[in-house]
Amino acid sequence: MAISAVVVLGLISVAAGVTVFVVDSMAKATFALLVSFLAVAGTLLALELTYLAMVTALMMTIEMAIMAVFMIMFMMNPAGLMPMTMVHNARASAVASVLVFAVLVFGTWTIDWPAREGTLPADSTRQLGEAIMSSHMLVMLVIGIGLFATIISGTVLATHRGRYDRFGSDLRAPNPKDPTGGGFR
Repeated sequence: MAISAVVVLGLISVAAGVTVFVVDSMAKATFALLVSFLAVAGTLLALELTYLAMVTALMMTIEMAIMAVFMIMFMMNPAGLMPMTMVHNARASAVASVLVFAVLVFGTWTIDWPAREGTLPADSTRQLGEAIMSSHMLVMLVIGIGLFATIISGTVLATHRGRYDRFGSDLRAPNPKDPTGGGFR
């Protein structure tokens, strides 16, 4: 059962990842990327890596939600729904991705993988958490707050006006007051 779930979820993940580059809007690409990451989280869950599955699902869901909010706030085309190309320099990108894939597959099948030494820990999730966070928990908390403050500060500094300020605080101005000039009417 687990093997078939891994195969199916792996195929869904790859198909959704390809869809990111096939669709013609940022919003659709965002949701395709979310599906891909959730399929990866499902794969981790099928492999009984519960902690990593939950972290992947939570991080990617929140990241894609934030990306969607920023698209709605700042993109010139509403919410990234207008058609646009998702691929730049398509030929070089395709060649590079095929080469990287070939190198990774070759390396996977030809490398001498290390043999397991010792026994499995009683609780691998706890061991992983302690290895990652034991002496770094305070640093990670401070960095998290610092990054969040940086995102908010950068947004506030980058936008001296809100999305609807052109039409006044009550949105009833007959003509938009566009400070950059050349806006739309």
